[in-house]
Amino acid sequence: MSDIQQLIAKIRAFRDARDWEQFHNSKDLAVALSIEASELLELFLWKGNEDANPDKLKNELADVLMYALLLADKHGLDVKQIVEDKMKLNNEKYPVEKAKGTAKKYNEL
Repeated sequence: MSDIQQLIAKIRAFRDARDWEQFHNSKDLAVALSIEASELLELFLWKGNEDANPDKLKNELADVLMYALLLADKHGLDVKQIVEDKMKLNNEKYPVEKAKGTAKKYNEL
């Protein structure tokens, strides 16, 4: 079992011990993920780019990651594979020779 699978199993065990799976439909997991991402973003509100509280950053980022992993698990997605597939696609959309040093979107390169 990979590290990611072990982590998902721990998150699932935590959830199941509390009988929360009943609340974890795809829509609500996606909504929770969005809300937690907004709470992560709020840590930077009215601050410099790197001035978020590190402890709060860790907690909010962990919430985002847990909901994302639960959503992937709900749909039987292999997290490692979907990230690798997306990186391959991004590599095609953003070739180094065109994208290096620029923040332009792929259709503007």
